Parts: sequence; C-alpha cells; structure tokens
Amino acid sequence: MAGPEDEEPPEEPKGELALRTLAMPADTNPAGDIFGGWLMGQMDIAGGMVAGMRARGRVATVAVDGFQFHKPVHVGDVLCCYGEILHVGTTSLKVLIQAWVLRGRQSGERAKVTEGTFTFVAIDEDRQKRAVPPE
Repeated sequence: MAGPEDEEPPEEPKGELALRTLAMPADTNPAGDIFGGWLMGQMDIAGGMVAGMRARGRVATVAVDGFQFHKPVHVGDVLCCYGEILHVGTTSLKVLIQAWVLRGRQSGERAKVTEGTFTFVAIDEDRQKRAVPPE
C-alpha cells in the first residue's frame, strides 16, 4: 500500500509570473465557456512581455508550437500566465508559456489549463530584425 511519502509532489508553474487577469463573461462563447482564442491571446501577451524584457525592446510573435489545452477556463477564474525562456538565438527567442487558473478564491485551488511554446523575433523601430543583446 502506497503512503503519502510515495505521492509525487504537485506540479508547479514553470518560469516567472508574467500576466494575471480575470476571465469575464464577455470572453465566453455561446455555451458559456471561455474562448480558446482569448486564452491564446493572453498567453501571447505574457510571452511578448517575457521576450521583450530579455530582448530589451520590441518583439513580434512569429510562431506558436505545441499548444495544448488541458482544462477549461471558467468565468471568474483568475488566469495566471507564467513564462520561461527556453532558447535565445541571434534574433529570436523561444518562450514556454503555461496558463494556470486560481479557482474558488477561498479554496486557493490552482490548475494548469494550457501551455504552448511561442517564438518571438526581436525587431527595431522600423520593424526589421535585430540582434538579441547578450545577457
């Protein structure tokens, strides 16, 4: 019989908290579920902030890979997007974004709902590629 010491610790978000927002009724489809597109947009914003901080300037999204929806987001959930830089190239950055929700504000229940890898390219004022500065 397995005891509590045999249980795996709960998964924790990867990276830094980049965005926190509240899922509202205006973000739902006719069935009352939060639109996947709204969620992807929030994750893109979070990824852009993480990439922009590392690139020390403007970035543009060029690809989204490995997107997985694990659980639905409900009206009233607090959406928290965490970002972790996976790779820095000459002009591009690859960022893992995990979306977690806080449900039942009194209970503190937390669940990972979505994750995806976003690729950004650093751009200058003329929207042309530029080098990502060294750390």
